[in-house]
Amino acid sequence: MTVLVTGGCGYIGAHVVHALHQAGQKVVVVDDLSYGKPTRIEGARLYGADVSAPGSDERIAEIIKDNDVDSVIHFAARKQVGESVAKPLWYYQQNVNGMLNVLQGMATAGAKKLVFSSSAATYGVPPVDVVPEDVVPMVPINPYGQTKLFGEWMARACEEPFGIRFCALRYFNVAGCGPVELEDPAILNLIPMLFDRLKKGKAPAIFGDDYPTPDGTCVRDYIHVADLADAHIAALSYLDRDERKYDAFNVGTGEGTSVRQIVDEVKKVTGLPFTEAVMARRAGDPPHLIGSPKRINEEMGWHAQYGVEDIVKSAWDAWQANPEHHIDVENWKQNA
Repeated sequence: MTVLVTGGCGYIGAHVVHALHQAGQKVVVVDDLSYGKPTRIEGARLYGADVSAPGSDERIAEIIKDNDVDSVIHFAARKQVGESVAKPLWYYQQNVNGMLNVLQGMATAGAKKLVFSSSAATYGVPPVDVVPEDVVPMVPINPYGQTKLFGEWMARACEEPFGIRFCALRYFNVAGCGPVELEDPAILNLIPMLFDRLKKGKAPAIFGDDYPTPDGTCVRDYIHVADLADAHIAALSYLDRDERKYDAFNVGTGEGTSVRQIVDEVKKVTGLPFTEAVMARRAGDPPHLIGSPKRINEEMGWHAQYGVEDIVKSAWDAWQANPEHHIDVENWKQNA
């Protein structure tokens, strides 16, 4: 049988395609290439399509039937918190319609297993420091998080009528790199944003230093993308079980790291003598978000293997391996 990966040319998707190949799985990919490149999927068959577009459900059903797909891993979505606040209707259109089309395509074609790329943004500002999956209430504070929570509801509603086995992985802050050629292709996550500013000789930005946290900057649970990819392999195996206690899992380390601590680690790993700049807060950012990995540890036997130093070093190695990004450390100067 075959695994269909939507958004498989993107940052996380390409790492999961790599992990699936390593596990001996046959893979096909659907991607509109808005962020990814077709060279990132190691020869897997690529279908160029926007899963949120009208009629995509029929296209997805065709792809599932033509390739004997039994499992779908759904990544394809928009994912910038600030952008979702500025363009809420577009985020609902993109992410909710994308999920709808994937589920309709699966129901039509008879694919029975779905791993959904959810997010810790579903929790909003939780009432506890380390968040379990069953924390209540779940009130996302930005449209991005709302679309992810609604996607979970949609998939859960399809389990009984269509026999779809569903599992949501709620990621925390994904970072780092596996093979250097799978470097994050978009400058949307914290560490590539820091490196991009350094490449331009500019001060890396910290968005807000007046949060109610130990050093005033946002605290997050950073998870290495290679660990996250392994979690998807574990999730597919979990869906093979007839008895499954849960359908939502945090993927994190349970450890909090502040933005300033990440900036300090970047200084150490790169050796660049930069001074960071503090900017205004970004809309929709909760102060503190750390996930308890207890459920996925116990139910799937999955455990994070990498820490923050591994994350920053692997991201830097990948950045420096890219001729378009490479920074001449010896001659680097900060301009602004």
